[in-house]
Amino acid sequence: MAKKPINHGIEALAGAFGFDPDESASHFLVHIPTGSSHPVEISEHLSWKPERITLSQHYGEERDDGQIRCRLPRPKWNEIAEVLRAEFNVRLKREGKKPGRWKPGYNPVVRLLGKELALLAWAIEDADPALTQIAVANWQGLTPEERWWLYTMTAAATGNFMTGRNRGWRKAVRFALTENPVTNRVLDQPVVPEFFRLVSESPSISSNDPPTEIEQPAPMVEPASTIERETDATELLKPARVRKPRSVKTKKAT
Repeated sequence: MAKKPINHGIEALAGAFGFDPDESASHFLVHIPTGSSHPVEISEHLSWKPERITLSQHYGEERDDGQIRCRLPRPKWNEIAEVLRAEFNVRLKREGKKPGRWKPGYNPVVRLLGKELALLAWAIEDADPALTQIAVANWQGLTPEERWWLYTMTAAATGNFMTGRNRGWRKAVRFALTENPVTNRVLDQPVVPEFFRLVSESPSISSNDPPTEIEQPAPMVEPASTIERETDATELLKPARVRKPRSVKTKKAT
């Protein structure tokens, strides 16, 4: 009797991190090869075609759907995999969804969590391996909304694995998360513009290749949920209001 062909897409849904193709087709894929020395590929997808999952990733810029965002060396992936699994599952549990798990093969991740994963991967892809845990701590110090915004801006400018690597915003993300501590910041400060202002002034970023100018992000269009922590991303970018000192009125001498 002939064996039924394996449907890698259906298998991938077992243990997925929050991804349900019936809710939204947009997702990220984390491809973990069976060989322990092969790099892990992280790609962003706009459609879900389970029968073509093994052919859905590509390195080109001509098509956004399936574009590989990062190719992470296995030792670096191993250092962040458990951190990602633990944080994502806590938030999925609050959302009432099943926990996910990393397994050899294709691992779907819901789009918002995928953005956060890719941001951390960009931070360490070309960094000294000794700085990985610093990047993790700084990444944990950002709110999900800040991670989404940083990912969106970086992906728009230098999101392609081949042409964006170690340039502009990608380079800025690496420097900022491995060098600049953000874990002890004041919570009501506007982090993101200040974050990249410091990076752009750093000598580690070439003057010929600075991050692009900071822009105000469009309001989040995804529905609010526990995963999103229901925070308005535009509020994070508002500068702190400076209170004017009250004028003191002096009484006229009689």
